[in-house]
Amino acid sequence: MIELFIDGASAGSPGKSGAGVFIKNGQNSQRHSIPLGELSNHEAEFEALIHGLTLCLPLKDHIISCKSDSQAVIGAVEKQFIRNKQYAHYLKKITDLTDQFPLFFIKWIPSKENKVADELARKAIFLNE
Repeated sequence: MIELFIDGASAGSPGKSGAGVFIKNGQNSQRHSIPLGELSNHEAEFEALIHGLTLCLPLKDHIISCKSDSQAVIGAVEKQFIRNKQYAHYLKKITDLTDQFPLFFIKWIPSKENKVADELARKAIFLNE
């Protein structure tokens, strides 16, 4: 099973944004700080999940257990519904990606349990040009 920790961060809303992706595969791990340009914090959170799932595609025969401190993302994915239609295209991309894995789980965790992804996302803000 692959553990995927994701977080999005934005310096303003909208503002320079970044995604943090921490992938644990047994003893191996990957850390990614991905600059996202100018986005709102919610958009950055959705983008973080999309980037995380995309980075896991080479491992698509594995079960993915995703963890995030974003209640908006968790709620949208669990319910397969987005109240704010401006984010609907994110849910479509996420569903298309999760359908490529045999099983996909997503769980909300408190921020204190998502520190690595948070640090990676904050670092990514400063990688924007």
